Amino acid sequence: MAAKKSSALPAGIHYRVEPADLHAHLFRVTLTIARPAALQQVSLPVWIPGSYLVREFSKNLQKLHARQGTRGVAVQQLDKCSWQISTDASAAPLAPLVLDYEVYALDNSVRTAWLDAQRGFFNGTSLCLRVHGQENAPHALELAGTPATAKWEAATGLAAHKVNRKGFGTYLAAGYDELVDCPVEIGNFWSGEFRAGGVPHRFVVAGAAGSFDGARLLADAQKICEESIRFWHGRRKPPHKSYLFMLNAVDDGYGGLEHRNSTALIASRRDLPRLGETRTSEGYTTLLGLISHEYFHTWNVKRLRPADFAHYDYTRENYSALLWFFEGFTSYYDDLLLRRCGLLDDAAYLKLLNKTINQVLQTPGREVQSVAQASFDAWVKYYRQDENTPNATVSYYTKGALVALCFDLTLRREGTSTLDAVMRALWDRCKAGPMSEADFAAVLRELGGRAYSRELLHWVHGVRELPLRELLQAFGVSVHDDPPQQAQRLGLRVAESGGAIQVKAVLRGGAAERAGFASSDEWLGVEVAGDGWRLAKLDDLPFYAGQHKTVTALVARDRRLLRLPLTLPADVTTWRLAVHDAAQLRKWLAAQP
Repeated sequence: MAAKKSSALPAGIHYRVEPADLHAHLFRVTLTIARPAALQQVSLPVWIPGSYLVREFSKNLQKLHARQGTRGVAVQQLDKCSWQISTDASAAPLAPLVLDYEVYALDNSVRTAWLDAQRGFFNGTSLCLRVHGQENAPHALELAGTPATAKWEAATGLAAHKVNRKGFGTYLAAGYDELVDCPVEIGNFWSGEFRAGGVPHRFVVAGAAGSFDGARLLADAQKICEESIRFWHGRRKPPHKSYLFMLNAVDDGYGGLEHRNSTALIASRRDLPRLGETRTSEGYTTLLGLISHEYFHTWNVKRLRPADFAHYDYTRENYSALLWFFEGFTSYYDDLLLRRCGLLDDAAYLKLLNKTINQVLQTPGREVQSVAQASFDAWVKYYRQDENTPNATVSYYTKGALVALCFDLTLRREGTSTLDAVMRALWDRCKAGPMSEADFAAVLRELGGRAYSRELLHWVHGVRELPLRELLQAFGVSVHDDPPQQAQRLGLRVAESGGAIQVKAVLRGGAAERAGFASSDEWLGVEVAGDGWRLAKLDDLPFYAGQHKTVTALVARDRRLLRLPLTLPADVTTWRLAVHDAAQLRKWLAAQP
């Protein structure tokens, strides 16, 4: 979609971003402050909203210099990410302050910045110094091309002020928050457009193979967007005037980061839809779920958001105990909306739900940490995972999605309301802005006809098992206990490659822990009734064990060879969902908001 020129005047905070050296992966940034303070401080964020980890973006900033007119001005570093410039009052009280610096960009994720000879991408939190005291003033971003990027195009959700047909030029933002909430993609990307809810949407894809079916991606994305808009607003228009999807197709990768009117996505290029194929692969289903998830965030976290995030502090962690709601409930609706708009059938949806349930049930940490605690601890636990993570934590994405499921099915079973109605009532109650858990509880009471304090206590703030089996049964879904895969049976998470079995995690209370396995062990083989066997993959264990209930595991740990007595358990099961009442199931899955 073509960008329109804005009638607004250029801003007093102006960033010029140039891809200075493609092979050295360096962006050059020139920041002009029209009216600097006498002691002007600037800083680079340490984190990016939506990704709860201090990432220290300033580590990639170099060669910071300041000047007023032709005179250099001293720059003093205050801490890891902040600087102070003593402006030269003798030049002129209002002489603009100009900062020049470079940013190294070689993180091929949605969170930071990337630049090479094929493409460029950046979030403002990685490139744009925050001008203290002027965060709420209008900001301008100028995207400058070079001879090396002459054939490139640019795409961003920022409002265009004066840009050329390829998207290079000047864009405007109302303030720093808006500036850094609109990432930028530059390069030779594929581009397509559609309308949803009367609003123009654009999809740009970098790195796709020749088999990529862009028309199918646009058609399916349009269905997702229409369904999300209908969910929140019925026939009314959404709060954004346009929307931009930026997808980076790579050999191996997955992830997304939401923004107010755009999203940055990364996925395997093999998961993109292919020309001539009508089936929906598992990988493409996963990609559609990612698109649905990030687009739903346009409402749930970017506008309706934790009260803790009413104003971002870019210098440190911003804590919230509500990520179970904003990420977990979004994870519930991402696949459910795929079902409602016809991109999944009942069987495919239940398969995805089945996977989520088993992920939670196979995480011992669910008995240790509540989803509210998991939300608050995201900064030090979820985003800093290690071998003990499954034993000490639970995902606020997966368990949060199951908490949403339980609230939805409980409301439906009691015949009082639905979670759909609760979400829309919260949108109205909080005026599409900051909300608290008290707001959620109040809407549940209002629409559900009773207090849901016990559910909040046990499901959100406690570690009791969720009533999934009984609620699913009430909506036509039966639960079968099936034999698990070998890793789950033993209480292990392993990586198998080239005939080697590497232990990644030992789950609390499992047979492997009782035998003495440890993370980083290499499982070499087994001894069974005096015979020794080399294990090439874990699924070979039953073949060699036969009817024996006890074997000796041969393990290498720190170059030592260990013999661990392992008792093979028989009481470990996994869930399998099956439909026993299709009509009852459709009352839930086919329900329209």
